Amino acid sequence: MTDLGERLQGAAYAAGWNVVRALPESLARAGFRAGADLAARRGGSGVAQLRRNYARVVPQAGPAELDALVRDGVRSYARYWMETFRLAGMDHREIYRKVDEVMVGKPQVDAALERGKGLVLALPHTGNFDVSGVWLVGHCGPFTTVAERLKPESVYQRFLAHRESLGFEIVPTTGGDRAPYRVLMERLRENKIVCLPADRDLSRRGIPVSFFGEQTRMPAGPARLAAITGAELGIVDNSFTEDGWGLRIHTPIRVHGRDEVQAATQRMADGFAADIAANPVDWHMMQKLWLADLSEERRDSLAGPAADEPEEARESR
Repeated sequence: MTDLGERLQGAAYAAGWNVVRALPESLARAGFRAGADLAARRGGSGVAQLRRNYARVVPQAGPAELDALVRDGVRSYARYWMETFRLAGMDHREIYRKVDEVMVGKPQVDAALERGKGLVLALPHTGNFDVSGVWLVGHCGPFTTVAERLKPESVYQRFLAHRESLGFEIVPTTGGDRAPYRVLMERLRENKIVCLPADRDLSRRGIPVSFFGEQTRMPAGPARLAAITGAELGIVDNSFTEDGWGLRIHTPIRVHGRDEVQAATQRMADGFAADIAANPVDWHMMQKLWLADLSEERRDSLAGPAADEPEEARESR
């Protein structure tokens, strides 16, 4: 991206935060819904990929049902962005109350922390992660997560400030003062919570899994961190309701050693699949996910065993 392009993108995000936050909620919702419907009708590469992904999740769906799924999925994604721009100005105590009324899995979170070894929460790209994070901060205090260092830098810094204002500790995947894996291990050994997006890792480090009957790769990090530190691994389902949000944390998995990382990652994938199948429209995966969708060259680059684990993990043995 050129410097001019980066400045324009940064200005667009700044306008989103400032303008959307100032709009009445009803007007913001209507505007984002209209924009979503227009994007769904036009179809672009992301919308086309979302359709292919939903076809795996709901294989019996015909063209009309897929049209409806895509429309509702893009609406859900637009709602996520509308809420992101407005969240800092919303009543966080009210958000906590509404989520807490319907939240499933609170005793599992409490029990994991009572063990004293921390908790790894793995989540797919569903619902509104930030809203679930507001609940988690309200119930347990600050937690740690990672974030890709976006370009332009102004956009990354805006997202960083936004999420830190919500009580999240953000560790950049690159360019930070310390290696992210080391920070995450330290937080777990302090009996804290680490949250990791975990439904896509099309790199040599990704763990091969079967997902809706086809092959893909998902991050090794959640299961590997649990194996190294003794923390439990919880699977998260974020969702939208008509006038609020849903949050479910499944009974955590215990990963007793590195030889169980593969099996634990497959169990994580199975948990994601069950939740996504029950509510596909809140899964906002507009990227290629399954290996069958990749070019032959890209698939060949992933062939063979996964790449070595991070140096920080080897040092901790």
